[in-house]
Amino acid sequence: MVRTCCVVSCNVRSHNRQENTLKKGLSFYSFPTWKQHQGAHVSAAVRRADIQFASISRYLLVCSRHFHSGKPAYEMDQTNPDWVPTLHMGHSEIRMSHSDCHRWRTQRQQQKALVGGKQQPHLQPQPRSLILKVTEDQRPTNDCVHCVQSRAEINRLLEENRKLKSLLDKAEMNENFLKGDTEKVKYYTGLTCFAIFMSVLDNVKAFLPASKKLSLDLPVQHLSYLFDVSHKILSSVFADTIDVLYARLGVLVHWPERHCLQATMPPQFTETFGNRVAIIVDCFEICTERPSNLKARAQMYSHYKGTHTMKYLIGITPQGAISFISKGWGGRASDKHITEQCGILNKLLPGDVVLTDRGFDIRDAVGMMCAEVKIPAFTRGFCQLDAKDIENTRAIAHLRIHVERVIGSLRNKFKMLHTTMPIRSLLPYQGEDVTFLDKIVQVCCVLVNMCPSVVVKPDTHETCSC
Repeated sequence: MVRTCCVVSCNVRSHNRQENTLKKGLSFYSFPTWKQHQGAHVSAAVRRADIQFASISRYLLVCSRHFHSGKPAYEMDQTNPDWVPTLHMGHSEIRMSHSDCHRWRTQRQQQKALVGGKQQPHLQPQPRSLILKVTEDQRPTNDCVHCVQSRAEINRLLEENRKLKSLLDKAEMNENFLKGDTEKVKYYTGLTCFAIFMSVLDNVKAFLPASKKLSLDLPVQHLSYLFDVSHKILSSVFADTIDVLYARLGVLVHWPERHCLQATMPPQFTETFGNRVAIIVDCFEICTERPSNLKARAQMYSHYKGTHTMKYLIGITPQGAISFISKGWGGRASDKHITEQCGILNKLLPGDVVLTDRGFDIRDAVGMMCAEVKIPAFTRGFCQLDAKDIENTRAIAHLRIHVERVIGSLRNKFKMLHTTMPIRSLLPYQGEDVTFLDKIVQVCCVLVNMCPSVVVKPDTHETCSC
């Protein structure tokens, strides 16, 4: 079979073969066997019009320099690059490959469709034997329409991806989502400004990311959809976050030193009680699920609320900061019993004054600590109070109202305290004497302490630097 190509072969005489081989390390190969029906392709095969395969001399050879592998390929392997000599041919013309021809025909068909099927003079198809004339360091660079369209689609997708990434960054709930927007900070965290939020986050982020469920009490299933995590994982993350906040920030609910209290005593307290008021106390309740255990059910039923609750005793300083929060007690426990058993009496110093409501009959217990209780006067059994009792009752009620305002702020900032807590949140942790609900309440009190006081208002010229 004749190998057709568009290059000129290199020939040497047999009497020079050995000498050239020794000098250059070359090999020489004879022409393939001539086939009668292919004799017309001789000039096209070797680009030598004077060579006819019917009478090729056996001394006419082709050197190995013109083949990639150093020798010609098998005659029937027409797809092999060494089926014809191609290297060092002394010209730069190459024929279009089958793949190039197919691409060219596809491009021509698409061009016809673009011009409405009408052939344009400059778009007429070329013969199939088209020869591309290029230099040694140049190759065809015309891209097919498909490649152009693919690149355009890639660029469009990249631009779309950039825009979507920008929108995602704006919608992602992280510190950047809250930065510069005080209203968002208040809504999502209950804190008053971004600087306070970041101080809390910096304190705990090395252990766990801050949780936002506490403030808004969003349903766990909603958060699962929002953050694309399972219900179980989200509940575990929330519990771990509460543990970290309780461990890292729980000390921020503390009983201040007496000289600190006296140095910052608000005027409305000093006018009535001097600088002796140490704490204002009250109790609040959180609804729970109904226990299955009959004894626990009896201990947790609150006649005041008409349902099962956990009761907490809270104490605030005259400045409005929460300085004491007890562990949870069953809703049936009285205010007096909780006060005597929760440990708050051990913090009183001789001469301290405690402001309470009428339900706290703790004069004797507080008196044992050489302290004094101020309670509004009882009206039951009396037709009318004398002027002194009325004045004292009005003063106590006016100052004691601050603890109710703090409790209201606690509930409003953290709506979770309004919901019915599951029984599992009332079980004590292994190796600990506090429950999960106790930790939640403690963390809420810490975060309330980071907000402006409901008692002492900042001066008008003082503003938050955050």
